[in-house]
Amino acid sequence: MSMKDMKYIYGPVPSRRLGISLGISPIPKKTCNYSCIYCQLGRTDQMTNTRSMFFPVGDIISEFDEVLKEHVSFDVITIVGEGEPTLYLGLGTLIEEIQKRTDKPVAVITNGALLSDEKVQSELSRADIILPTMDACSEDLFKRINRPHKSLVFADVLGGLQEFSKTYQGQLWLEIMLVEGFNDDEQSLVNYSKMLGEIRYDKLYVNTPVRPPAEVFAKAVDHEKMDHAATFLSGISIDLLVSKGFHSEIKGDYPAVLSIIKRHPMNQFEIEGFLKSRECKNCSKIFEELSCDDQVLSINYKGLFTYRLK
Repeated sequence: MSMKDMKYIYGPVPSRRLGISLGISPIPKKTCNYSCIYCQLGRTDQMTNTRSMFFPVGDIISEFDEVLKEHVSFDVITIVGEGEPTLYLGLGTLIEEIQKRTDKPVAVITNGALLSDEKVQSELSRADIILPTMDACSEDLFKRINRPHKSLVFADVLGGLQEFSKTYQGQLWLEIMLVEGFNDDEQSLVNYSKMLGEIRYDKLYVNTPVRPPAEVFAKAVDHEKMDHAATFLSGISIDLLVSKGFHSEIKGDYPAVLSIIKRHPMNQFEIEGFLKSRECKNCSKIFEELSCDDQVLSINYKGLFTYRLK
């Protein structure tokens, strides 16, 4: 079976946050409990909040075994899908079966809507990295940005994330999607800051729609506002990972990296992406400098190196 014939597995693809990612989708296309205005897949046409065994775990793992036989190179396995992966009833078993076959970290990208469900919490706790989205800081914004299934209440979703964050042993990387005119104002940032104070997380990403969204009115926030929001929330702006010339006032590549990790830890892939955006010719030299620098702490988590200032 060639990679192009695969039903559940795609990639490997380069990820701005995770390096080379092998994707696994355990749900049918556009099956979700949100219909976010910024979704790059368009409007959700299979709106559900009921967990189902959409496909047998064995079928997905059979494909994964085929990929492993090909000795494909990847840094992480990402369970994501074209919808919400926690709606897959076999998620816990799927994560367990993957971990029996590889030492590479397993990441799950989720909207976090079902984190108030103890069974979902238990299943997700097996993964190495969880990347939940929390775009809203109120019921009103929740309905306007995420357009959730009618059975979902913002207070429960937030409470579930707070509760899960206190017990989860892996890496929790939060993401907030800022949409122009919806949640990019100063009061929203103050509300986010309060909300984040109740969540235990390892990284915060501040994102904005960069791909064509479901709704034309879901517009990207400009670079200056993104930088302000990231600084205000002590997060990392997606701009840092993808836009050229960011922090260009610092000419040297190494001091530029230090200026970022002083504010927010970056992993090896984020640093590589940042250096490439600056057209750095010798990335390996920068990593050598980081490893020799007494003021830099390098944390190895399952082969994923994160750098921060001591």
